[in-house]
Amino acid sequence: MAYYKDPAGVRNREKFATAIALAAAIAVPAEGLRQWAYNDIANPSLLTVCYGSTTDVVPGVLYSLEECKRRLDGDMLQAVIQVDRCVPDAPVPVLAAFADAVYNMGPTIACDKTKSTAARLLADKSWTAACLQLRHWNKARVAGVLVELPGLTKRRKDEEAVCLSYEFSG
Repeated sequence: MAYYKDPAGVRNREKFATAIALAAAIAVPAEGLRQWAYNDIANPSLLTVCYGSTTDVVPGVLYSLEECKRRLDGDMLQAVIQVDRCVPDAPVPVLAAFADAVYNMGPTIACDKTKSTAARLLADKSWTAACLQLRHWNKARVAGVLVELPGLTKRRKDEEAVCLSYEFSG
């Protein structure tokens, strides 16, 4: 597995590996495994495969379990890197929870302080308050209408539980 290098050198590999493992533990049951490409429910033009991967998906290809695992690791690493760039000092459980959210819906939740209360709270190191914002990101546009999705509600609850575990990890 490749690790992100920052200007100061290699970041704590253990921190990244732990965050990836925690985030993947949320993503796998939430996404399920689909080895053939399918259209995302919230964005039907977005091809998705495996455990929710949207990177270089080829329709009509059967993806092996090993390829799906590689995709999850690589995509989750990118999500961890994205969150770490926005919030470099986040505790591992906070990093992991927001990495899963970024993997699922993009970096706005963790990085865009103009559109996300969670991003503002993360920037202020208000970890608990930021974790509690996850639950508000449980909606998606389906047929042009913003609706609460039970699967997203459960996923955000799982992310919140991991996120808040920072209080007991240190």
